[in-house]
Amino acid sequence: MYAGAAIAVGLFGHATPAGVAWLRCLGAAVVLLAWRRPGRAAWRGRRLALAIAFGIVTAGMNVLFYEAIARLPLGTVVAMEFIGPVLVAAFGSRSLRDVLAVVLVAGGVVAIADVRLSGSVLGVVFALGAAAAWAGYILLGKRVASAEGSGIDSLAIGFAAATVVLSPLAFGTGEVWSSPRMLLLGVGVGVLSTVVPYALDQVVLRRLGQARFAVLLALLPVTAGVMGFVLLAQVPSWPEALGTVAVVAGVALRSRDEVVRPVPEPPG
Repeated sequence: MYAGAAIAVGLFGHATPAGVAWLRCLGAAVVLLAWRRPGRAAWRGRRLALAIAFGIVTAGMNVLFYEAIARLPLGTVVAMEFIGPVLVAAFGSRSLRDVLAVVLVAGGVVAIADVRLSGSVLGVVFALGAAAAWAGYILLGKRVASAEGSGIDSLAIGFAAATVVLSPLAFGTGEVWSSPRMLLLGVGVGVLSTVVPYALDQVVLRRLGQARFAVLLALLPVTAGVMGFVLLAQVPSWPEALGTVAVVAGVALRSRDEVVRPVPEPPG
């Protein structure tokens, strides 16, 4: 996921942020459809409608996120975007322990992100939009994962539909099509940032409640910090270190609730 984000930022000089997000969507759709080859049942009725809604919301989340990080520091956007998962976790809380867990996670994420607004009102709007879309991703993703059939098949169909709906954004990718290398990188962003993590999300969402899943998402900035320390020798500041401890404590508290009965896996 982080490798894909790094590649995407490198492409911003050759395509618009929204155009890069569309390339990510296209790459994910091509790879997922070739891999899964969804059967006829996945293209019908309520399951199809849910897949399309999920795909459009998820792709829209990516577009808004890329537009936000083009205008604001990445840490600021990450902190603001986490408002979505934190709200989902908060509304799914049923006890004082749950509320404390959400407070710890929210405070920890803000500390890790080192929030600094840079005066871009439009950037803030995009970041808040991404936060709302992320909440929608969690809520719809749980329904897709729990529905009859394969959630990953629905993911493939959803991204195919989103690629078509958001096709006007392709006008911002002109320079990429003249370079096979950049086109390959665009597909790579789709694989690294979408196919792998979102397919894993579907596996996890079949087994967890959406509130607990939302809290677990707070491990993402923690993982980024650990990878930066181990691979890039980036030593975290005291606020970042304390934020990491707060997130881990919050996740541990929230993860102690009753186990959600897993949804049976489809045969085959």
